[in-house]
Amino acid sequence: MPHALSSSFHRLGWASAAVLAVSLLLPMGTAGAQQAAEEADHQDFLLGVPADPSEAWTLANGGLLYDNWFTVLAKDKPEGTHSAWPSSNTRTGDVTFRCKSCHGWDYKGADGKYASGSYKTGIKGVTGMIGKDPAEIVQIIGNDVHGFTDEMIPPDAKLRLATFVSKGLVDMSQYIDDDGTVKGDVDKGRAIFQTVCAACHGYDGAALNWGDEKKPGYVGTEANANPWEVLHKIQNGHPGAQMVNLRAFAVQNSIDVLAYAKTLREK
Repeated sequence: MPHALSSSFHRLGWASAAVLAVSLLLPMGTAGAQQAAEEADHQDFLLGVPADPSEAWTLANGGLLYDNWFTVLAKDKPEGTHSAWPSSNTRTGDVTFRCKSCHGWDYKGADGKYASGSYKTGIKGVTGMIGKDPAEIVQIIGNDVHGFTDEMIPPDAKLRLATFVSKGLVDMSQYIDDDGTVKGDVDKGRAIFQTVCAACHGYDGAALNWGDEKKPGYVGTEANANPWEVLHKIQNGHPGAQMVNLRAFAVQNSIDVLAYAKTLREK
């Protein structure tokens, strides 16, 4: 592969790079139509709902909403700071409207990793909602404390978020120790990562960078800094990104991938 095209693949990510490759091989008119069709399919994956959604898709989409509902729903960022956000925490703005900001990546809120640190709020987690009727959780999402109206989060999306909270939470304490050690099989994780995740992230996990040249944010960087967040994203994907998830597979597969991700380069 020519160096320029290879660089484009790493810079654009696999999905966009595939469109680039096709466009180079087809006549201009055909390439334009092909690219438009590809883009429509990508947008449907990001914003659409299957005609017959599986439980795995519903739980993964609910997990994405838990992470950042306004990005998933292509909504404008909420203005101001959430009314229930405690003044003891100095964070402000749209981040205070994300479920994860209060209840944590480990879903335990004040009883988990958010018992300290920059997201310490004293707000309890959502593990007490496991097994509850999703319809009951929908009412809580829209109550006076949470204040998420149907205009902000439509009813069908609220139900997916509620279903995730009821049926999709992973007890991360079973798999990740307080110090971040992951109880996974690195060899099995390597097999999955190299055949699935590497399509976008590269074999060394550094094809995508969430930081900058001086302070990079690669897969290995993130997995070591916050394995709880990375496990959530392995299970459910990343809001607004064409990222595959492992929700349809046994949880241990995600744990194994996380264990391997921690061995990848951090700088």
